[in-house]
Amino acid sequence: MAGMTLVQYQARLIEYRAAESSILKGQSYTIKDRTLTRANLRTVQEEINRLVDIIDGLQRGGSMRVRRMVPRDL
Repeated sequence: MAGMTLVQYQARLIEYRAAESSILKGQSYTIKDRTLTRANLRTVQEEINRLVDIIDGLQRGGSMRVRRMVPRDL
């Protein structure tokens, strides 16, 4: 999600928290012979945690850095 602003991340976090709330109210339900299952709660909570970390970093004024490590045998 490169290029997103702090405000966009905050809006996304609000959406994920609303999704989490919906999931907590009922993971799945059935009407007649059709069943609807909401998104995976664990996946939504992991994304919430990731967004919180990104937002905290941006609010502190830090930039996001990506580091790549290559393990080597000695």
